[in-house]
Amino acid sequence: MPASSELDALLARCARREPAAQRALYARYAGRMLGVARRYARTLPEAEDILQDAFVKVFTHLTEFRAEGTLEGWIRRIVVTTAINHWQSGRLRRQTQGATLDDIPDPPATDSSAFDRLNVAEVLALMEKLPDGCRLVLMLYAVDGYSHREISELLNIQESTSKAQLSKARKQLQHLYLQQNNYIRL
Repeated sequence: MPASSELDALLARCARREPAAQRALYARYAGRMLGVARRYARTLPEAEDILQDAFVKVFTHLTEFRAEGTLEGWIRRIVVTTAINHWQSGRLRRQTQGATLDDIPDPPATDSSAFDRLNVAEVLALMEKLPDGCRLVLMLYAVDGYSHREISELLNIQESTSKAQLSKARKQLQHLYLQQNNYIRL
């Protein structure tokens, strides 16, 4: 990572809308931010759309970055917010017959230790199978570290709905894990 003065110079050039500087900033953060976008998108092309829209916002609002945290953290927040906006606008929402976060039923109770036995790759694969609302809350809370209050503000839902969706997501992951293991044993 370059020294702070180099980054400051790059940001100043980006603020002047120099294409070479914008490409350099994009190249520095695009890979990591694509990973963030991918967690919220169902497909790679959707994640790439989120990333592109997010970087347009980054370059448009770069003068608003106050260096109160890291630039990467600021960009990450823009990517997450952009992904949520895509989801809310329906661009990432699967056709769920108009289901809302509150409409998703509770899964059956399962062995609570199942979740502890999952490795990262298994969790990510199983998370792809969750209903969008549960997956979104789980990502925001467990992966990106948002509080239930922040999630409720981002998604325009009640804090209790966020907590309920997190609980449903965890139970559903356990259920999916057990289903997968029972299928493998057959």
